[in-house]
Amino acid sequence: MLSFSYLTSLTTNALVITVLVLSVLTVSQAQVRTSPSYQLESDSINFAGGLSTSTNYSLESTAGEIATGESNSPSYSLRAGYQQMQEVFLSMTAPASVVMYDGIGGITGGESNGTTSVVILTDSPSGYQLTIEAESAPAMQKGIDTIADYVPAGDPDFTFTTGVTDAHFGYSPSGPDITQAFRDFGGVCNTGSVDTYLSCWDGLSTSPRIIALGSGGNQPLGATTTIHFKVGLGGNIVVPAGDYVATTTLTALPL
Repeated sequence: MLSFSYLTSLTTNALVITVLVLSVLTVSQAQVRTSPSYQLESDSINFAGGLSTSTNYSLESTAGEIATGESNSPSYSLRAGYQQMQEVFLSMTAPASVVMYDGIGGITGGESNGTTSVVILTDSPSGYQLTIEAESAPAMQKGIDTIADYVPAGDPDFTFTTGVTDAHFGYSPSGPDITQAFRDFGGVCNTGSVDTYLSCWDGLSTSPRIIALGSGGNQPLGATTTIHFKVGLGGNIVVPAGDYVATTTLTALPL
């Protein structure tokens, strides 16, 4: 498990926004064949072997394969053979600090924005998934004071909309692997295949939501997913000044 944390702040006359994001990497195995009734993690053509167990041991063996084993050089690592290929490689870069860079006036209201990005690299033939979840509800908090999670009217909202009495915090992912919910067509999200910049906004939840799905291995370049954050404050609502913290978790899993 790898975790990365960072803390950034925005100074305004009436409000300071602070965002803390944790990213977590988890590795599992992939499957080469699946159906409603079975799944095969890997297969092998050989003349002997299999799983043997007793009260004291468990042995998985293969006989008959050739040119197996692990080989390394400065530029590659090769694990040849059925037993060697049980590992799936997956990595996620540490996200840069989120900077909420627009000031918000406590009386007039406004919006504040920030972004962070992660690069997922995997050799899993089935791809990967990336999820986001909040540690608390609502995500943005300062003691007993909170800023509500964005509640979209659509699924999600194509445009981040803030009414005069709203104070809310939302996010929008972008990148080549974002899920269908965050793609759009004709100004409507969860339809089409377009990834319009700064569109399709949703609110965080304490339940993980899949925001990116890779369909296969993506070596050597990997795939970048950028997450845009936005705070909107209406002109007819009073939000106590201070440091508001939102803690979220990004989880990458090979499929």
